Amino acid sequence: MMKPSDLVRLLSTEAGAESCGDPSSPLVVDLDAGEIAGDICQPACPVIGVASRPIERPPMVLDLLVQPQDLDEVKAAVAANPVAVSVLTGLLRHNERASVRGGLFAESLAYSSLQHGAEFECWLETAPPSAGERDTGPLVLLEREDDRLTITLNRPDKHNAFSADLRDALCEALHLPLTDATIEQVVIDGAGRSFCAGGDLTEFGEARDSAVAHLTRMTRSAAWLMHRLRERLTVDVHGACIGAGIELPAYAGRIVARDDAFFQLPEVSMGLIPGAGGTVSVLARIGRLRCAFMAVTGRRVGAEQALRWGLVDEVRS
Repeated sequence: MMKPSDLVRLLSTEAGAESCGDPSSPLVVDLDAGEIAGDICQPACPVIGVASRPIERPPMVLDLLVQPQDLDEVKAAVAANPVAVSVLTGLLRHNERASVRGGLFAESLAYSSLQHGAEFECWLETAPPSAGERDTGPLVLLEREDDRLTITLNRPDKHNAFSADLRDALCEALHLPLTDATIEQVVIDGAGRSFCAGGDLTEFGEARDSAVAHLTRMTRSAAWLMHRLRERLTVDVHGACIGAGIELPAYAGRIVARDDAFFQLPEVSMGLIPGAGGTVSVLARIGRLRCAFMAVTGRRVGAEQALRWGLVDEVRS
């Protein structure tokens, strides 16, 4: 672990920053040993700040800010999937300044690039086999009452895992209030024990053409539609809210969580990054450092902590 003064000297020139290009060798700086002062360049590798006390204004050069007891966990996660972590931190830097549409475009391209990477291929070797069966019932339920439309994710036996078919059904449902101005309130919730347990793992790895997969994500984007509906949209969440299960709700103007809800971004452990828009939506709600910490560690965040962070707007029993 280096001192802040050593970090400043290393990153004081473009040449110094360019020498830090190995994603498996993050720069770890001890913020208890001083402050990072002066103009410095951003390296390609992640920069991890370690502090035993709260840092009111973390330096912009940091990608993660952790307490000493969390450092080994973060370093292990970086060592396991260094390319995914490096792509994630670079993307979050970009999306902090990008428009929503631009951020979604960048996220999709980054996700596509990782879909054929060695880290994801390694995860696929242990992935659950394809179920080989299609859903028989409606994947979303619609209920209209006066000026209110409720959209319910309806794969309760699969914890509303976000399959390609569910994505398409949700996008179709979201077009209704976009084309009908008499719908003044839109609520999205989930049937069963969980709001949404994330991407359907049995479908992971099926997209063998990364360019086509990118174009599909951009033309069938529930994230973009939910962003457009933001002022009218509330999402009620409960149980598991994993991956897409929090990335998509984070676009809503209001998220109401039941007290049993928990939130998790597990994609980095698969050699990927959040791919349902979370590097835009979760970033906007809780900031770059917390977003990166959630994604790199894959830790669960409970409802009360999510409320303190601003990831949700209300918790109900």
